[in-house]
Amino acid sequence: MRCLLGIDLGTSSCKVALLSFDGTVLAQATRSYAVHYPKPGWAEQNPDEWWASIVKAIKYVLEQRPDAKIACIGVDGQSWSTILMDGKGNVLAPTPIWMDTRAQDECKEIAAAIGEDALFENSGNPLQPSYTLPKILWFKRHLPSVFSKAEKILQSNSFIVYRLTGAATFDESQCYGLQIYNMKNGKLNLDMLKELSIQPDLIPQPIASHCVVGGVSKNAAQETGLLQGTPVVAGGLDAACATLGAGVYQSGQTQEQGGQAGGMSICLDSYIADRRLILGRHVVPGLWLLQGGTVGGGGVLRWMKEQFCLQERMEAQQKGTSPFDEMNQRAQSIAPGCDGLLFLPYMAGERSPIWNPRAKGVWYGLDFSKTRAHLIRACMEGVGYSLRHNLEVAIRAGAKVGKLYAMGGSANSLVWTQIKSDITGCEIDVPSSDKATVLGAALLAGVGAGVYSGFEEAVNKTVSITRTHTPDLENASCYNNGYERYLALYEHLRPMEKMWP
Repeated sequence: MRCLLGIDLGTSSCKVALLSFDGTVLAQATRSYAVHYPKPGWAEQNPDEWWASIVKAIKYVLEQRPDAKIACIGVDGQSWSTILMDGKGNVLAPTPIWMDTRAQDECKEIAAAIGEDALFENSGNPLQPSYTLPKILWFKRHLPSVFSKAEKILQSNSFIVYRLTGAATFDESQCYGLQIYNMKNGKLNLDMLKELSIQPDLIPQPIASHCVVGGVSKNAAQETGLLQGTPVVAGGLDAACATLGAGVYQSGQTQEQGGQAGGMSICLDSYIADRRLILGRHVVPGLWLLQGGTVGGGGVLRWMKEQFCLQERMEAQQKGTSPFDEMNQRAQSIAPGCDGLLFLPYMAGERSPIWNPRAKGVWYGLDFSKTRAHLIRACMEGVGYSLRHNLEVAIRAGAKVGKLYAMGGSANSLVWTQIKSDITGCEIDVPSSDKATVLGAALLAGVGAGVYSGFEEAVNKTVSITRTHTPDLENASCYNNGYERYLALYEHLRPMEKMWP
């Protein structure tokens, strides 16, 4: 059967899926890998572990569908990696991932050399330690012997594309991690590279995400079982592919992200930048995505499950359900507003719109009446407040927000999605949320290989809405009050950061 192969390289696991041309999942596999935290502020992964997990997942899906005839392969990946590769394709060091904030001193160095205003004017993005550019300078300063061996610096999806094809690429949607990338004209700023003493040939020239960059090599074919020569496109940022897979491909549409991280992506056909938000190129040519991202998305509930919800895990095992189903029931039993309990979801510092690597997760309002169910619902509401915060900043910057299109594992939760709808006041459509990201990667492959005439046909043939959530106006007053308390709590606690090491 003719189909597409999508590869989704997430933070905690990868998903590989064979999809028919109408978007039906024919076979899929998920394999996990570790995030390492060797020092405070560090979060890194081994790209070779990514590849090993993806190889296992590809072999599994091919075993499930030996009749699969893959027309093209698309890959998406997490943001802001910094993968140093030598001339033989070896990974020279673990890569700091999007949560990593070690490069704070390097931000000061870059700002002094070029100026924050010039960087923002060029890239449309603030200078933050979690971005790729400061991490490049960190390697250059702290591991000079390693950095000197690097011939290419790749992103997560481009690393997997390299392993598949041998082609070193850098797609446009991942360039937003480089403040030396001009977001308006789509080119690297060579003068800024020179100012920072970064060799221009370290970073491949940006290309469109749906461009075919090569075919599966002989070595990759032997490792994975894929047919040698199968076309592979450049791929793109996971959030951008998820946006496409949720059906957002036109200006004015907005994706709500419910993966490990939370946030939103607003599709724009004109340039709008705000220092508190994230601006990137969409995987759909000619469009931008104005994004807001919190570190505390679905990962907050996963942390809750592992650390506090033994009872829910045991009940799920007995019933044959998911621990998250049991947690949803607990949350549903608590009234909106959580009886005054608030949660700040800043579990690894926070990204937009506060950009504070020292921010901390907080429950506020605990007393003897609070239960584990309160803690679960407060986590859900805190992530909802962070979503509203990002949306309001985007609206003030000039973006228009209407209906939200939800994706990610969190969108499977009816109670959590309704909470987000009530807090933001936005209607939320939910496509087939679990496959949105990997579907987006596959759609890039389909457009690149000519399976679809363009992105409109790709979305129309594959994306359908499974349910819609409408804001409950009776909860608006409660959540408006909670939101104001949420904003005030952070501002009042911020001075406490100076008391911590």
